[in-house]
Amino acid sequence: MSSPRRPYVPSPDSPAGRARRAPSAGRKPAWLRIRLETGPAFNRVRHLVGRHRLHTVCEEARCPNVYECWSAGTATFMILGDVCTRRCGFCAVTTGRPPSPPDPGEPARLAEAVATLALDHVVITSVDRDDLPDGGASHFRRVVEAIRDRAPACAVEVLTPDFKQAPGRALDEVLAARPQVFSHNIETVPELYRIARPGSRFEHSLELLAQASRRKAEFGGTTKTALMVGLGETDEQLETTMARIAACGVDVLAIGQYLQPTPDHLPVRRWVTPERFARLAEIGRELGFRHVEAGPLVRSSYRARDHRPGATLPPGDGATPAGETSS
Repeated sequence: MSSPRRPYVPSPDSPAGRARRAPSAGRKPAWLRIRLETGPAFNRVRHLVGRHRLHTVCEEARCPNVYECWSAGTATFMILGDVCTRRCGFCAVTTGRPPSPPDPGEPARLAEAVATLALDHVVITSVDRDDLPDGGASHFRRVVEAIRDRAPACAVEVLTPDFKQAPGRALDEVLAARPQVFSHNIETVPELYRIARPGSRFEHSLELLAQASRRKAEFGGTTKTALMVGLGETDEQLETTMARIAACGVDVLAIGQYLQPTPDHLPVRRWVTPERFARLAEIGRELGFRHVEAGPLVRSSYRARDHRPGATLPPGDGATPAGETSS
């Protein structure tokens, strides 16, 4: 049986429970306004997702840019179901025990949707599946291979969990599929892992990215991660974390504003200004990242096609303008 359709609520006296009662930053500033577009392209993607019984992180994680991205005919697909075995304080995905094993028909259905949409770049992510011996790595591989068979011109980016059960074996499985981009999100500074990512370890995630980065020549791709700001981190903690990630050889870094999905989730502790995001992009480039996306509404899949090997970076690489949405 899966858990009820609600976020995990920690004990009021636990560190995570106390953090959720911390003062918030107040109302959203003007630079976080989002354009709503639900035209024919948006409806086409929604129809295909429903017809093929697929999940998207756009919906499950309540991405603020679902309207823009779907209207552009793009989406980030979430595999391995829609119930996560972790209890992150920032995430809107349902937590609990997944009700079923991986769906063997999912790779073919997802590949068909990618082909129908004529995508040239697709992002595949998943919930955490700590109930599986390999964390779902073999399913990731089957999905990538199915897309290659059905839509060979489409580049594939994988955004994986940390595979804490067997990270070495899981990474072997995923990289054997040769994705153009291997991505795993650090999410926040190590000082906040206890309240934001209980069940996860900063050092484990950093090592996964380091291992993938050391194997870029083997799988022929790039590596990537993302951070949220506004959870209570200090500027010094954030810049130190960026430096530690850069030292692992990661190519691409995305930085965006944390947005509280529901009142039961961690509050927003500060609104980071567009000017500060521009400075973070500069710091990232100084640290050696090949590409940095930084802006209030940047998410890990923003401009994803620009992060694959050989991509020509767009003019103004770095900070996202305040009024520009992203995913």
